[in-house]
Amino acid sequence: MDVTQAKQEHLLALKVMRLTKPTLFTNIPVTCEERDLPGNLFNQLMKDDPSTVKGAEALMLGEMLTLPQNFGNIFLGETFSSYISVHNDSHQVVKDILVKADLQTSSQRLNLSASSAAVAELKQDCCIDDVIHHEVKEIGTHILVCAVSYTTQTGEKMYFRKFFKFQVLKPLDVKTKFYNAETDEVFLEAQIQNITTSPMFMEKVSLEPSIMYNVVELNAVSQGGDSMSTFGTRTYLQPMDTRQYLYCLKPKQEFAEKAGVIKGVTVIGKLDIVWKTNLGEKGRLQTSQLQRMAPGYGDVRLSLETIPDTVNLEEPFDITCKITNCSERTMDLVLEMCNTNSIHWCGVSGRQLGKLHPTSSLHLTLTLLSSVQGLQSVSGLRLTDTFLKRTYEYDDIAQVCVISSKIKEK
Repeated sequence: MDVTQAKQEHLLALKVMRLTKPTLFTNIPVTCEERDLPGNLFNQLMKDDPSTVKGAEALMLGEMLTLPQNFGNIFLGETFSSYISVHNDSHQVVKDILVKADLQTSSQRLNLSASSAAVAELKQDCCIDDVIHHEVKEIGTHILVCAVSYTTQTGEKMYFRKFFKFQVLKPLDVKTKFYNAETDEVFLEAQIQNITTSPMFMEKVSLEPSIMYNVVELNAVSQGGDSMSTFGTRTYLQPMDTRQYLYCLKPKQEFAEKAGVIKGVTVIGKLDIVWKTNLGEKGRLQTSQLQRMAPGYGDVRLSLETIPDTVNLEEPFDITCKITNCSERTMDLVLEMCNTNSIHWCGVSGRQLGKLHPTSSLHLTLTLLSSVQGLQSVSGLRLTDTFLKRTYEYDDIAQVCVISSKIKEK
């Protein structure tokens, strides 16, 4: 931040500077081929340059550090640090000095001063120093307001203030996609893009689920008993690069049994992202509560609890279905089974299932066989509510691989 001086009529001078980490020195390598006129002169100069990396002189990145030459960029989630100094430039003692630093955003005004007590006196060529820190949580224009009040030797009360404006930029672009599974599981894909001009080290990207869910991260694979990140050992995110993170949310047992509760749940949780840049500056962002479109199950929901992956041709196999009343009224259900070209149901169609109260469920074990090989779709179930004379059709419930029994014996 630029150094500013108070007006001449004031006895005190105010200096405000932003505190940032140094950066690695960069140079522009100048080289040529040996047959050119300079010969090996440029290469030798680069080797003798103390700022270059030995053995890699042609690289732009050097070994030395340089102090910041400008204010730099501030991104959402980072910590803004500033050094404030009030110096007595006069030849007299100044009394009751009070230094106050406020940060004005578009929505609030924050007091950043470490102490609200006034300094009794400040002698000639002495100063009052303070360092302020603030984790930036808003995007847009920020104004640092530094106010100084004091009393002269003659008892005159003086006051002045300075304004320092800066912009807070967005470091990451976060996009989310939701996939609702038939088993009440919710898969969340989070796409995180680095929209800054420097690489980031992604220290942590986690999902804090809502009270109704447990979360399982799907961003690692198991190798030899150890968990390895799918992004490798160096989780750097280059500028404008995007990375996908995947999470699976499973409803807790006490909520999974209540179909009406899970049906209306839209709040999933929030993402917590922690990163580091340059020389270890830390940033953190936490999204607002992520919301999905609640799946519409209708009045009656039919889901498969168990089904084999592979079955033999023309041999019966069992599946377990779960029927849930998602309406607010009691139903009297009748189950009908309709054969398709490849799937044939075993048993009596038109079976009475009895009354099913709201949010209640029942489990059925059904037997069927397939007359066609290949990947076959389980279809043809019909549920009829005798109270309202309404029929609910369920096709493409699941798929099963049908193979010849001879192939399986081999």
